[in-house]
Amino acid sequence: MKPKFILRLFSISVLALSTACTDLDVDIKSQNTEFPDSERAAEAILADVYAAYRGALGRDHWMAQTLSADEAVSVSMGTDWYDGGRYREFHLHNWTADNGLLPGMWNSASTGITLANNAIEIFEDLQPSLIARARAIRAYYYFVLMDNFGAVPLITGPVEKVPDRANREEVCRFIEAELLEIKDLLPATVSVATYGKATKYMAEALLAKLYLNWSVYTSQDVATYTSSITNEKLNQVVAMCDSIILSGQFNLTSHRFMEKFRPDNGYQIKDFIFAMPYDREKQQGMTYSRFWIHRSAQNQFAPLPQSVGGTFRVLPEFLEKFNLPGDERNASYIGGKQYYWSNYTEDKSRPFLIRTSKKGIDQDYNGADADVQFDWQLETSKEIVLRPDGAATLNVGNDQNGRSMGYRSVKFYMDVAVTASNARNQSNDVPIFRYVDILLMKAEAILRGALPTNGETPQSLINQVRAYVGAPLLTETPTLEDLLDERAREFADESWRRNDLIRYGKFEDNWGFRSLYPAGMSERFRRIFPVPTTVLNVNTHWTQNSGY
Repeated sequence: MKPKFILRLFSISVLALSTACTDLDVDIKSQNTEFPDSERAAEAILADVYAAYRGALGRDHWMAQTLSADEAVSVSMGTDWYDGGRYREFHLHNWTADNGLLPGMWNSASTGITLANNAIEIFEDLQPSLIARARAIRAYYYFVLMDNFGAVPLITGPVEKVPDRANREEVCRFIEAELLEIKDLLPATVSVATYGKATKYMAEALLAKLYLNWSVYTSQDVATYTSSITNEKLNQVVAMCDSIILSGQFNLTSHRFMEKFRPDNGYQIKDFIFAMPYDREKQQGMTYSRFWIHRSAQNQFAPLPQSVGGTFRVLPEFLEKFNLPGDERNASYIGGKQYYWSNYTEDKSRPFLIRTSKKGIDQDYNGADADVQFDWQLETSKEIVLRPDGAATLNVGNDQNGRSMGYRSVKFYMDVAVTASNARNQSNDVPIFRYVDILLMKAEAILRGALPTNGETPQSLINQVRAYVGAPLLTETPTLEDLLDERAREFADESWRRNDLIRYGKFEDNWGFRSLYPAGMSERFRRIFPVPTTVLNVNTHWTQNSGY
């Protein structure tokens, strides 16, 4: 008789091991009042598997990837939004195993693996394609854990105790083997019915991403990886990309760039290969705009029912990459004089005014007219300057000067239909794999040494991207640095920048306020995060990642 459930191995969000092993004689199928004998019922079970990482992708995962890279910094404003330093640590690269964002990533992915394992057990007598879908999303969750934490336990069936962690290379090769075995069992036609679900192309996109980072993931020690190490899987990157390209299922041009990320996005976006659906009422967890919108601009886009954070600011060096004439992606960030917005458009006839005073703008101003009230047009600056005593908390001040430092992302545009009961949740679906990434991964693989195919070159592939956003076309072969900048413009705020910088050997570069913790620019062990303390407290036979 099969166990009631597969142990939620490394997740502390469920019962501890001593409790979890008390019901191991109950058949897993007895959990269902009616065993799923139809695809519709099976899809209901899979829905929980797909949704397991929704909350993490909508906040903790996104923050860890974005703030640890050169995209953005999360500042404090006075004592507001310091939050024990959890955001500051990612920017400075001095995070510890106690950082509050890490458990959400670990527990959500591991819970997803457990749910996938349970589904596989339930589906054993049903169609192989159903098992393939569960295995595909399980592979994605293992990719998340391996990419972020390195070694993790490999559990694919019932266990009575938590096993040791498999090393990163072993997990990498497991993901490859799983996807190669099941990808042709997955749906090969995309439609509204397959949106947000595992398809053949989702598996191939994940394989392409795995292969592109192969030399990172198979290094004996993450700290010894260099971008000059030969990647033996570059031709496989191209092969996976070609399969997706030649399928004819996807394109760049169904929607303009900024339209793809609005609250009304979804299956109609032909650039989306695999996405996490969000809905402010029924599929909650996505709150990106809360952290980007100016602290005093709660009503700039609509009369929002709740306050906004305004703590995220794009770093000036990263902003400089958005400089191609005519490039629609330049609209990802807004700055300077601010105006009201309506229907995704800035209304230059309506300056965004706030009632303040000279002291409200500059907290150090002490003139006789310091408290005289007047209407001031909000204006943000590119530069971000800390208060004289602000290094310890990345404090820019809680006056309008401090609130207004740094341009803001409007890529995942605020959901203006949000109500107080929605608790700031947005309906913007978050893409995980996009067709444009397939083109750029193929271009990078060829630049690194893969054989060109189908008459496509790095230049022609990048020019496909440039053409759809209205940017100037390349007139000569691009460099790897050119490609990395193209990826910056295309995937800002989409949680891939950390991954890119590590592959390029640039994760330890100096940006923003990194000099406040200079050791972080040489501590290469930080290319993976530590296992959260709360997880190690349960799994006491594990050892922490090197360096932590």
